[in-house]
Amino acid sequence: MVGDNTNPVRSPLLPDRRQQSDFFVCDIFDAAPKADMASMEHPIFSIATKPDRQIRRYESGRNFVEIIPSAKGLATVHDRDVLIYCISQLMAALNDGRDVTQTLRFKAYDLLTATNRGTDGRGYQQLRSAFERLRGTTISTNITTGGQEQLDVFGLIEHARIVRQTREGRMLDVEIKLSDWVFNAIQSREVLTLHRDYFRLRKPLERRIYEIARKHCGQKDEWRITLAKLQAKCGSNSSQKEFRRMLQAIVRQDETHAHMPDYSVRFDLETDMVIFSNRGTLVATTSLESETPALKPDTYEDARQAAPGWDVRYLEGEWRAWIIEPPRDPDRAFIGFCRKWFERRGRP
Repeated sequence: MVGDNTNPVRSPLLPDRRQQSDFFVCDIFDAAPKADMASMEHPIFSIATKPDRQIRRYESGRNFVEIIPSAKGLATVHDRDVLIYCISQLMAALNDGRDVTQTLRFKAYDLLTATNRGTDGRGYQQLRSAFERLRGTTISTNITTGGQEQLDVFGLIEHARIVRQTREGRMLDVEIKLSDWVFNAIQSREVLTLHRDYFRLRKPLERRIYEIARKHCGQKDEWRITLAKLQAKCGSNSSQKEFRRMLQAIVRQDETHAHMPDYSVRFDLETDMVIFSNRGTLVATTSLESETPALKPDTYEDARQAAPGWDVRYLEGEWRAWIIEPPRDPDRAFIGFCRKWFERRGRP
């Protein structure tokens, strides 16, 4: 047609002028709290209430971890809330089949509320101090995450950036780049879900004891550990007498209030053994397959295109064994899994 300047190739839409971000924007408000298993197993974070500037080295068999503080001290168990929030957001996105990156951007207010922190000026200042300690704490280890053995030295986060601040000085948007070590654990799903009451535990020692129980007791009915070994796993610098006193105080409170999440804790004075008993509040991971609904027929065809050459029924089995909680959109999550599978492994 004369005068028709329509280009059959050119899109009628205006160009997408939105910045193609190289960071993941957190927008999941109800993500289940999760922590990486490596730092649940080893005493990476300080349980001291004052700045801890002591260099620590722990060895277990051929594995070692050395934690070197900055001038502001080691990252604390409460600073760990930042990493738990980031891990939770990324795992929720992976379960939904979304792409994630090592750099995250989020609202400081969302982190504070999700981790049960105050949102007044003091809460924001504490968050800023947590960023500084997380960036300043240096780890040297050969403990593997994601099948990769780290023999280099790294921080818990690569950097933290306050993108905007209000006139009162409160941060609004925050950008964090996680360390390779933490991000490898996320991609390999080497994480465990924590009870939401974890953020309600007041004492750093309570939080650390819960992490250890969650890692070692898991779904078992009971788990025992000697007092001396528990103290080493907690990273406590107190004398054994003082550590025993602090533990007994927690045991007495738990007997009265049952406040420790998922596990009750008691102490056998005669054998110096600490016993954790499962309260039965954990959701068994084996129930996930029945909780995750069947996929739509069209999803399998999309999966074949996402992972050419692979048996999609085999990939479905791998995916169902891989997920650790029912995804919000199973079909999209499965296709995302197939795409990542093909990117890493290529054709069979």
